[in-house]
Amino acid sequence: MAERATGSATLGSGTLLHLDEVDSTNSEAMRRAAAGATPPLWVLAARQTAGRGRSSRAWASLDGNLNASLLISLACPVSVAAQLSLVAGVAAIDAMRDAAPEISGRVRLKWPNDLLLDGAKLGGILVESSEVAGCLHAVVGFGINLAASPSDLGRAVTCLAQHGAAPSPPAFQARLAAAMSAWQEHRNAGCGIAAVRSAWMDRAGSIGEPLRVHAGTTSISGRFAGLDVDGSLLLAMDGNRIQRVAAGDVTLGGEPAERRRQEE
Repeated sequence: MAERATGSATLGSGTLLHLDEVDSTNSEAMRRAAAGATPPLWVLAARQTAGRGRSSRAWASLDGNLNASLLISLACPVSVAAQLSLVAGVAAIDAMRDAAPEISGRVRLKWPNDLLLDGAKLGGILVESSEVAGCLHAVVGFGINLAASPSDLGRAVTCLAQHGAAPSPPAFQARLAAAMSAWQEHRNAGCGIAAVRSAWMDRAGSIGEPLRVHAGTTSISGRFAGLDVDGSLLLAMDGNRIQRVAAGDVTLGGEPAERRRQEE
């Protein structure tokens, strides 16, 4: 692993550490926390050798794409740390709209952590937390296809370059850092989610959109009914029953279940 000789700049959105190569930006951010780094700290890497997504799935790190993680400290229970995926999703969409206004109306969120462009996967978010020296630290990892997209996922994927936009990873990270900083302020020192929840829903699919949720070997179908107060997915089922879903993989209506593979 080699650190690029750009120095560590401390800005309003945190300190940026730029690496040529690392196993995982999330892992590196946690190692830095254990070594005494002061949050907020961004870790940006040109390449990851062991990038990962949800449930320890492999995450492809292609040249020119964004591999970045944000280390922050939280004055909240561990259960609240998971809500950072909502904050990160809203901030990522805002950064995309800023970087590529021409596709502004075509990017959206899919619960719990997917970024979509014209229905194809554009990126994902991974939130992990750990207690370091008696303080809860969370790492928010972003993998976003800026310049290239993997071809072996068995599902529709895309990148910004395919749609005429080609921001560099450092330029996009700067936009993302500004958006994350702004939206974290809406969370009332990390413990309020109402404004973020509303913004997330504004950037997601329409109420009533058909969804399938896969958790382990089980699968349930319903229609998008919004988010619960804690960020859990709400599904409208038959008989006007609302099902709360705290974890799972979601496919949109009409998207075959067998197309779910590897990278979420």
